[in-house]
Amino acid sequence: MNIPFLGNWRKRRGPAGGVAVFSDSESDREGVAELLSECELLRSQAHQAGVELDDSAASLEALDQLVPRWRDDEESLPWLGNDAGLYLGTVIVRTVPGAVWDIWPGGQPVVRLASGREFDVVSVGHEWASSGAPELSQLYAEVAEA
Repeated sequence: MNIPFLGNWRKRRGPAGGVAVFSDSESDREGVAELLSECELLRSQAHQAGVELDDSAASLEALDQLVPRWRDDEESLPWLGNDAGLYLGTVIVRTVPGAVWDIWPGGQPVVRLASGREFDVVSVGHEWASSGAPELSQLYAEVAEA
């Protein structure tokens, strides 16, 4: 979509920087987890490439193998990075015992392991979308071992 004033606005402010989530109570944890797991853009891109995102470690490996055509689209790159990080977090939370979503004071969603160690998965997703490193499956393997 080409909207001239929006393009000028983006040039002044830069691309989307991430995701912010605010929650008042522990009871919101399930709703937040469901919201963060949507990752519509990433799921759409993966589906077009024939990859099923089933919230498994194997799906992270499949994502790492995709040809990164999205790197040519500066507009969608930050959004895809957000989705990749949120999807990585979703896989960790759903498959690593004791892993949960946590929200930093600024609204940044992170994954906290039972050990207390935290991972800023959205930043990892941005790095993966723009350069392919670190590989999502590699980070998952490191987290799952911890």
